[in-house]
Amino acid sequence: MNRRSLTLLGAALALAPLLGQAQSFPEKPITFVVPFAAGTATDQIARALGNVITAETKQAVVIDNRAGASGFIASQFVAKAPADGYTVLVTTNTTHAANEHLYKKLPYDPVKDFAPVAGLGKGGQIMVVNPASNVKSVADFIALAKKEPGKLSFGSGSSSSRMAGELLQQMADIKLLHVPYKSNTLAVTDLLGGQIDMMITDTATGLPQVKGGKLRALGMSSASRSPLAPDVPTIAEAGVKGYEMGYWFAAYAPAKTSPAVVKRLNELLVKAAKSDSAKTAFYEPSGTEVFTTTPEELAKFQAGESQKWGRIVKAAGIEAE
Repeated sequence: MNRRSLTLLGAALALAPLLGQAQSFPEKPITFVVPFAAGTATDQIARALGNVITAETKQAVVIDNRAGASGFIASQFVAKAPADGYTVLVTTNTTHAANEHLYKKLPYDPVKDFAPVAGLGKGGQIMVVNPASNVKSVADFIALAKKEPGKLSFGSGSSSSRMAGELLQQMADIKLLHVPYKSNTLAVTDLLGGQIDMMITDTATGLPQVKGGKLRALGMSSASRSPLAPDVPTIAEAGVKGYEMGYWFAAYAPAKTSPAVVKRLNELLVKAAKSDSAKTAFYEPSGTEVFTTTPEELAKFQAGESQKWGRIVKAAGIEAE
């Protein structure tokens, strides 16, 4: 054998165990770590996809909710987990596009500490108030906020939710009091109890409350109306021209996870996202668009989103904490 043949043989022998590992993956339960509480949209999509993967592979998918600190706890946990593909972060733009612009110091690096696996979905948000409020429209809310600057509050349990409120303040020229929560579901609870005045939350969390008559919808943050709530105008339609703020879901593994295992995880997640079961369980009821990518496409998408969120944070005048 010449030197080149020996080199190729060595590379093939080194790669063989990795390929074998990927072909037999998973051989034990996979853990989906979610940075937000049970019941949130991220939790719902993780459970819907996990159920499909379990049916496909006959291996359990365990959902581990590690809520709090804007996703720091869950992200740091996954970044330090064994890079074997059995611990996956199912997350949003909060941890992987927004946080780096909202905080001076992160306990994790959203690029260096993770291997992008797959995009999972995109969605819009819904602006809601307590039905006991006299506010019936976006215009009503803005008028009241201008009459009493800094008195009305808005809650948020994710960066998407917070930035939606911050962007509304900027574009409508109003001043609101921001009240942070560990998750959107906790903020909704306080909105239902009258402790806060408004929030802009993901449709998976907010729309069921609207349909149940517990909250009043004022507007959608997306560029177009939701097919799930066609009577609710977009915030842009309701008077804040050009307003648009959405969110996305994606999956990440620890940085040193082998490309072969990442590829296998990508195949499982993309197939699950496109399944009828996931569409019925999560995508259609929540108004979320199926958005799947290759690992390489997710890395590129994340970089663009990070730049976009950076511009929004700067325009909103938010100082990093």
